[in-house]
Amino acid sequence: MDHKTLEEFKGLLNQQLESLLKDVGKTVSEMTEENTNFPDPTDRASLESDRNFELRIRDRERMLINKIRQALERINDGSFGLCESCEEPIGTERLRARPVTTLCIDCKTEQERQEKIG
Repeated sequence: MDHKTLEEFKGLLNQQLESLLKDVGKTVSEMTEENTNFPDPTDRASLESDRNFELRIRDRERMLINKIRQALERINDGSFGLCESCEEPIGTERLRARPVTTLCIDCKTEQERQEKIG
């Protein structure tokens, strides 16, 4: 992969990382500032349900943040864009759709097929 394309992916990943980290900070401040007292148990349950949903989303985003950081490390060490299974180049279109991917489309398809069987 040429230097220009790598820089493009690096910029895209850094932009995604920055956006996710901003959202995480906002959620933490909103949850710590929110000090509402609901006398109605239904309102309290609704708030707790909303918080649990928000925390599940943030947990998924935390995992994505880790994947983005790993992708940035792969850019730095020169292994970005290579399938970790077959070591063939991952298609640029696949990387544009999911820049944190570590498998080419063929290996990913096979992995999903194996998961369905097992």
